[in-house]
Amino acid sequence: MDLKQIHELIKIINKSNIGEISIEDKDGKVTIKQKEEQVITMSAPPQQVYNVAPPAAAAPVAAAPTAAAPAPTPKQTEDSKLVTIKSPMIGTFYRKSAPGKPNFVEVGSEIEVGSVVCIIEAMKLFNEIESEIKGTIVKVLVEDSTPVEYDQPLFLVQPS
Repeated sequence: MDLKQIHELIKIINKSNIGEISIEDKDGKVTIKQKEEQVITMSAPPQQVYNVAPPAAAAPVAAAPTAAAPAPTPKQTEDSKLVTIKSPMIGTFYRKSAPGKPNFVEVGSEIEVGSVVCIIEAMKLFNEIESEIKGTIVKVLVEDSTPVEYDQPLFLVQPS
């Protein structure tokens, strides 16, 4: 099985509900496992509490820090309803398909489910990263041609 066939197989597996597949031929064996969904909890930054001297007539009140509640859904920030598109792999982030070509998306671009938002190069393979939501790009969080880590935020999107 050549690298192109493996790459196509990975794309098919990612779009399906198959958890794992193993293929064996005369050249060897390939096993592909679908990554499991991770639950991500986000919380607000810690708040500083200051004790201020109360007026003479009022009784002192003890201030306690408030515990941050988990975000309502994964991938959403708590203070706004922006959704984060994250890197599904380690590699090099590219905003356009080739030098001299326009960027896939800009701030303010309307995207649909399945729209290509960037490319991540990993081991000489260029992987198109598609949006899983419909909305508007609010912020690009990574510079073009820079390395990215798995699960690193790439874009902020205002869902529509």
